[in-house]
Amino acid sequence: MNPAPMQRARAVALVALALASGASSATAQVMTAPPLGATPALTVPVVQQGVLSNGVRLMVVRNAEVPLVEVRLIIDGGARPSGVAPGIATFTATMLTEGAGSRTALQLSEALDFIGARLNAGAGWENTTLSLSVPKRSVSEGFALLTDVLLRPSFRSVDVKRQRDLREAALLRAKDSPGQVASRVFYRNVFPATHPYHLDLVGDSSSTAGIDSAAVRTYWQRAADPKHATLILSGDVTLAEAQQWASAALGSWQSPASPLAKHDAKSVAAAPSPVTHIILVDKPEAAQSVIWVGTPGMSRNSPDYPAVEVMNTILGGSFSARLNDILREQLGYTYGANSGFSFAPVPGPFLARSDVRTNVTDSSLAIFFREIRKLGSEPVSAVELERARNYLVLGALGDYETAGQIAGALSTSVLFNRPLAAVSAELAAVGRVTAADVQRVAKIHLDTSRFTVVIVGDLAKIRPGIEKLGLGPIEVQTY
Repeated sequence: MNPAPMQRARAVALVALALASGASSATAQVMTAPPLGATPALTVPVVQQGVLSNGVRLMVVRNAEVPLVEVRLIIDGGARPSGVAPGIATFTATMLTEGAGSRTALQLSEALDFIGARLNAGAGWENTTLSLSVPKRSVSEGFALLTDVLLRPSFRSVDVKRQRDLREAALLRAKDSPGQVASRVFYRNVFPATHPYHLDLVGDSSSTAGIDSAAVRTYWQRAADPKHATLILSGDVTLAEAQQWASAALGSWQSPASPLAKHDAKSVAAAPSPVTHIILVDKPEAAQSVIWVGTPGMSRNSPDYPAVEVMNTILGGSFSARLNDILREQLGYTYGANSGFSFAPVPGPFLARSDVRTNVTDSSLAIFFREIRKLGSEPVSAVELERARNYLVLGALGDYETAGQIAGALSTSVLFNRPLAAVSAELAAVGRVTAADVQRVAKIHLDTSRFTVVIVGDLAKIRPGIEKLGLGPIEVQTY
C-alpha cells in the first residue's frame, strides 16, 4: 500500500482545521475601520500663459515625470451659435479625422500609430475640441497631423455620405432605445423651442439628410477661427517649447472672412419651470421602465454650487447615495439610480433617473419624490454629511495626477472662464457645507411641485399605479 496519498490527505485535513480555527478566532474579534487622517491639501498646477501672433491663447502646465505631451485645441462656437444647423457641429467634428491633407482616414490612423499618438475630434454646444496625445520625441510629427486635420480636412463627398448614412442608422436605432427616447422626450419638454437644448446635439433625421460636403466645409470655414481658440499643453513641455511648436504648426492659421458670431451664454433665457406633470411614452411588453425626473438646473457660478454638490452627492451622486442605496441595495428594483446637475455655460437640467422593473414603476417613482422632498424638509445626518464632503474633496485630489487629467481640468476652466486656482477655494467651501446648507439649497433648487417626469414603459401595466400617486397631470407622447 502506498502511504503517500494518506499522508497528503492527513496534511490537507490539518491545514483545513488550522484555517477553520483561525477563521473562528477572527470572527470573534471586533473589526473596526481605521480612522481617517487629515485631508491633504490640493496643490493646483501652475499655469503659464501666452498668445500667438494670430490670437491663439496658449496655456501650459509642465509635468516632466513621463515623456508625454497632451494637447487640447479648443475652438469656441460649437453647436450653440444662432444660424448653426442642427447636428452640423458634431457631424463636422466627426469628419475632421476622416481624411486630411494628402491622407485618407486609414492613412491618418496609420501615421498616428507609427508615432504612438492618438488624435480625436469632438464638438459640444459650446466648442469644438481637437485632442492629441503624443510622445515628446514625436511632437513635431503629431502637430503636423493635427494641423492637417485643423486646416486641411478633406471632407470628401464619399466620406460625408458614409458618415451621414451611419448617423441616420444611429438615429433610427435610437427610437428603439428606451433610454435615448426618454432623454430626447425629457429635453424637448423641459426646454422650450427657443432654447438650444430643446433639440438634440446631433440633430434629427431631417437635419441629417440635408448635410453634404459643401455644408460641412462652409461650417468649418466659419468655425475654425484662431481668435476664438485656446491651445492647452500639459506634460513634458515648457512654455518656450509650447510657443515654438505652436508657432511652427499654427502660425499660418488665419481668421475666416465671415466667422461665426460668438453669443454670450447669459443671452439665453432661462427655461420655465411649469407645475409637476408626467409624460408617458408607450413601450409595449417592456420588462423595465425608464424613469427621468428633473427640472431646469442652475448656473455653475452660483454661490450655492458647493452646497448643491454636497446635497446631490447625498441624494444620487455616489454609489452609497440614498437613491441607489434604497432602489438597488435595499429593494432590488434596479441595477442603479443616480442624480446630478448638468453644468455648462448655459445651465442644463437637474436630473434623477433609473431603469426599474415594470411592476415597481409606481413604487420607484414615489421613492424618487419622497427622497427629494426629505432633503428639503429634514436635516441630513452628520455621517451622511461628512461622507459626502469627503467623497468630493478626496475624489478631487486624484483629478490632477496625469497630463491627460490636467489637460481636462484646464479645458473645464476654459469652458467656464474660471481660473484653475479657484478649485482649491471651492473644495474648501465644500468642506464647510453644513446640514442647514444642504436643506436650504434642496428647498430652492429641488422644488418637487415643478418637476417634469418622463417614463418610457408598458403603459397598460404602469399607468394605473402612476395615476394613483397623484403627482400631477399625465400626458402620453410619442417619439
